[in-house]
Amino acid sequence: MALKIERGVRWTPGRCVVYGTEGIGKSTLAAAFPSPVVLDTEEGTHHLDVARVAIGSWDELRAAVAEIGTSRGEFRTVVIDSADWAERLAIDGICKTERKKSIEDFGFGKGYVHVAEWYGKLLASCDGLVGMGFNVVFVAHSTVKRTSPPDLTDGYDRWELKLSKQVSPLLKEWCDALLFVNYETRTVEGTDGRTKALGGRKRVIHTERSAAFDAKNRYGLDPVLPMDIDALAPIFAEPAKRPGWRDRVAAAATVEELGRIGDEADQAVSDGRLTPEQRGQLDTLIDARQTAIEAGAEVQA
Repeated sequence: MALKIERGVRWTPGRCVVYGTEGIGKSTLAAAFPSPVVLDTEEGTHHLDVARVAIGSWDELRAAVAEIGTSRGEFRTVVIDSADWAERLAIDGICKTERKKSIEDFGFGKGYVHVAEWYGKLLASCDGLVGMGFNVVFVAHSTVKRTSPPDLTDGYDRWELKLSKQVSPLLKEWCDALLFVNYETRTVEGTDGRTKALGGRKRVIHTERSAAFDAKNRYGLDPVLPMDIDALAPIFAEPAKRPGWRDRVAAAATVEELGRIGDEADQAVSDGRLTPEQRGQLDTLIDARQTAIEAGAEVQA
């Protein structure tokens, strides 16, 4: 078959994970992304003036992600707060479904295989949101874990996501920006000749991996940034381009125009530019817009 070759930078909305210590302002930073709605799994955003959906179960979380995908332009960012509480909901859902008292009842490590499968499906649904034009941001807590790289004789402590060893790599691989937020530290030499670390109150965002923590970004961000949403502008600064699917549907003035958009979307599915899930979400928007157009025509008549 003929290869469909694309050239140049291809912009997509941001897939981000913001993690760090308790109380440092992770949720506040995530809520500063453009036009956010928060899927609050741990009741941690009550102090923020933000649109939110209280989430009490895994089914509620999956349903909320699916429903937001059909919203008509009010939101641009979906924040899941937090990733580790979402994992707890998955564990509770699996135990309820399989009639187990604990995830450990599956046997050594077997229960967390199910957790990873469920979480992977959530991330696939989040990709559907990205395909519809939403930024997706996971807020997560951090924890200190011991690591022992094979090329070193001694291990050391480092900050990592507070997730199981099965789910953590899935989330890190999925995101385009893994952002570790912490207080800035500096080292000084004491009077005894020893190097000491001094902490401060200045909060910073780390965007590149170090021995002390996991971090990454695909946006060319500086390694250390001030903890300010303006520093993250390259993540969601969309370049000038043809309007996205949602915007085109919202702007359609005739049923015929909606039909052409549907035909193009079918071709996009064939080309792999839209997933079947994204196509289904687009159908919901097209149906709603068609109803509005037809109702308007009746009123004018």
